[in-house]
Amino acid sequence: MATSTAPVTRTIDPEKLNAFLGRAVGDMGAALHSAVVLMGDRLGLFRAMRDGTPVTSQQLSERTGVRERYVREWLKANAASQYVDYDAATDKYSMNPEQAFALAEENTALDLPGFTYMLAACMRDEEKLTEAFREGRGFGWHEHDKDLFLGCERFFRPTYLMHLVSEWIPALTGVEAKLKAGGKVADIGCGHGASTLLMAKAYPKSKFTGFDYHDKSIESARASAKRQNMKDTVTFDVASAASFPGSGYDLVTFFDCLHDMGDPVGAAKHVRQALSPDGAWMIVEPIAGDNTAANLNPIGRIYYSASTLCCVPASLSQEVGLGLGAQAGEKRLREVLQEGGFTKVRRAAETPFNMVLEARL
Repeated sequence: MATSTAPVTRTIDPEKLNAFLGRAVGDMGAALHSAVVLMGDRLGLFRAMRDGTPVTSQQLSERTGVRERYVREWLKANAASQYVDYDAATDKYSMNPEQAFALAEENTALDLPGFTYMLAACMRDEEKLTEAFREGRGFGWHEHDKDLFLGCERFFRPTYLMHLVSEWIPALTGVEAKLKAGGKVADIGCGHGASTLLMAKAYPKSKFTGFDYHDKSIESARASAKRQNMKDTVTFDVASAASFPGSGYDLVTFFDCLHDMGDPVGAAKHVRQALSPDGAWMIVEPIAGDNTAANLNPIGRIYYSASTLCCVPASLSQEVGLGLGAQAGEKRLREVLQEGGFTKVRRAAETPFNMVLEARL
């Protein structure tokens, strides 16, 4: 039974309070502006400015077909957040190359609007998540608003585009040579298939299959393969990490998903059975230290919040419900992999946001 305690009067330090409020005001502006960014992406406003030509609100309205009064306020909000530049002398707005790179270009190392789709989805799901917390039950990945899946693809794809083929696979012992010659690969938790398709393009002699338990994501992956004229070279099927079919895989990949699984040890055991004797398992996970204090930084802030809203609820909705969380750390991940039967684990590569582990039998 919950117990109540009498309120305790404590002395407030004005300087500390003002410092905290300063951070909070910044957070409030960022939170509200995320919706402004999302709308700008949906309406094509950023893309209409990516050439850098200064425009008035009327000119941008004419380019996009969005009512001028809305465009005017949208531009001012972005100028205040420094997402666009403003020239007071001409009353015109423009995007510098860096802003356009992050907000309006395709196939670059950044897709910041992608994150706003994820955030919007989590906010829409907040009431249901609160009830799940209150009742102590899980909340499955498939239960989330559809924009979470779209946002994840857009936000994570640039990282894969920049690092997967050029750095991560070459960092695995002997794997790249196998894929160039013609190997067999299973991409588990593939979502909309961005990682699977990128690898398949780079290694056309190899056979790639993407698996995900979420049927709607697999439908999107198949549609993406069709749009890219790759539906005959890549296969996408519905299957979980603990039951995906096939054996003799030269490479099995898990991109940012092992910590979401209810039974990651069970998944590891299944991967061990599916690999060829000299096959490799590549596990890409959020970068993290091995204790809470090491993760109390801007990156950890993002990942802990995402883990609270998505990762831990997803794990708790499944059998076992281990609840690793997005900031489990390499030490804890190694324990999971070793319990699953992998005797050789090393960190093959890393970025400011990810660690890449290579596991072998």
